[in-house]
Amino acid sequence: MKGKMSIYYDEEGDYLEIFIESNRPNYGEDISLGITIFKDEETDEVIGIGILNFRKKAKSLKDINLNLPFDVNFSALKV
Repeated sequence: MKGKMSIYYDEEGDYLEIFIESNRPNYGEDISLGITIFKDEETDEVIGIGILNFRKKAKSLKDINLNLPFDVNFSALKV
């Protein structure tokens, strides 16, 4: 997946959203309690994730360690 990453955090709702190319038409799929993945409508490629109650799940915002419910592959990255 290639494109610009956008990160949005709603402090009042405690909701974190991370997207790659967020302007693509997409749909959300709840994969566990408070975790939604967003997929491209045409390709079904995962292009984003939404995490409800993010602050509770992260414990500390200094060092954020979350168990994501999917694999992330950075080996294809070219800088």
